[in-house]
Amino acid sequence: MNSQDFLKGKTILVTGATGFLAKVFVEKILSIQPEIKKLYLLVRASKTDLAEHRLQNEVFEIDLFRVLRAKWGEKFSSFISKKVVAIAGDVAVENLGIKDQNILNEIFEEIDLLVHFAASTKFDERFDISMGVNTKGPLHAMNIAKNCKRIKAFLHISTAYVCGDAKEGHTLLRETPFKMDQSLKGTSKLDIHTEMNLLERKLIELKVMNADENTTKWAMKDYGMGRANLHGWPNTYTFTKAMGEMLLVHHKDDVPLIIIRPTMVTSTSKDPFPGWIEGLRTIDSVIYRIGQGKLKFFLGNPNTILDAIPADMVINCVITAIFIHSNQAPKNFIYHVSSSLRNPLKLSDVWNISHHYFMKTPYINQNGKPIVISKGIVVNSFVAFNIYMIVRYVLLLMVLNLVNKICRHSFQDVYEKKSRNISMMERLAKLYRPFVFFKSVFDDTNTEILRMATKDHLKAENEALNFDPTSIDWTDYMMNTHIPGLLKYQTK
Repeated sequence: MNSQDFLKGKTILVTGATGFLAKVFVEKILSIQPEIKKLYLLVRASKTDLAEHRLQNEVFEIDLFRVLRAKWGEKFSSFISKKVVAIAGDVAVENLGIKDQNILNEIFEEIDLLVHFAASTKFDERFDISMGVNTKGPLHAMNIAKNCKRIKAFLHISTAYVCGDAKEGHTLLRETPFKMDQSLKGTSKLDIHTEMNLLERKLIELKVMNADENTTKWAMKDYGMGRANLHGWPNTYTFTKAMGEMLLVHHKDDVPLIIIRPTMVTSTSKDPFPGWIEGLRTIDSVIYRIGQGKLKFFLGNPNTILDAIPADMVINCVITAIFIHSNQAPKNFIYHVSSSLRNPLKLSDVWNISHHYFMKTPYINQNGKPIVISKGIVVNSFVAFNIYMIVRYVLLLMVLNLVNKICRHSFQDVYEKKSRNISMMERLAKLYRPFVFFKSVFDDTNTEILRMATKDHLKAENEALNFDPTSIDWTDYMMNTHIPGLLKYQTK
């Protein structure tokens, strides 16, 4: 039996169905096995019709599904309506926020596989939002799975960066599960329930102070970053995702659990076609700003490995893991879908390839003229970055004061705009600092064993379900697939 045969007649519940990776998963499933029984797609919405509307506009009408639409032609809409059930809900709420008991009963009776994609991926998201989606959400999904009579696997999409980074030297980060309440800092004791209680107390405190929405938002962002740093995580995202993993492992009971930890996910390398992407991913902000001529310098160690992996390879690993491990709880259930160990891509590579691309194919500005870019400089320490920013700030003040004296005109609005830009650069530098100075590489032994298993079980599918990072030619992929795709979909 291969994975296509295995998926035939199966019913899958997918959370976070409008997210980047979930869309690639849904498209792949419908492409390789049109005889799947049902796809229940959970969408954050208050009513079913709103969930259906979001799926239609944000999923099935986008370019990602153009190959599938062409294959089915006029029958595409009827094919989707027969296979897909839109569910309104919210993973941050018990029972995934599903209010219709009839739908819940259907899920409990019919679901074979539950794939949990839903996540808040902003590094500095509000702590209350991130805690609700990334920490409580997985547990709510697992509680649903426990009630599903036919459940064969629960697969959770996490991130490799829950591991944190080595403190000294280059370290191999293993594919091992967290223990409940495990901290990355030996000096602090983590208790998830205490974190939840402290969060509630902070929200009450802000309410008593009559804090407005904007004040509350920034207080929650700063509070989340503070709690994350206290326990050794670089940001709120990785901290809350790690706690979500802890709750899953602790409460899984007999449900076959698989945790996929991808690194920095980039555009599709092959399926359904090369170069599809949505939004600016981690390294894309750098590439995009180089092309626009806005990145004159960049903070980071040129030798830092930026562990990237194409989206379709992540999904190929997801499908393979489900097929190999369904109906049995795997002993090793953590999978790093990564490239740093077997096919590393350095920060300097991204910088040089991007510069070469935009020199060869300049970005066109709003006036229809090509943007001329400079090579720029890489600032390789945070101390040097701070000095650089101070110098820029002082020079800005000197220039504006001089112009003000000559022209006798206030440039306060220019000063405020430039100051905001400098503040934003400082905030972004702090957010990305852990990644551009990352010292470790990700072990992918479990994932390699899974790849080897495909040679025995999925001989005919090795190409269709490829997730081998050594097959990537980074220069070719960046020049001919990723950057063109980024420009096509990000500038629409």
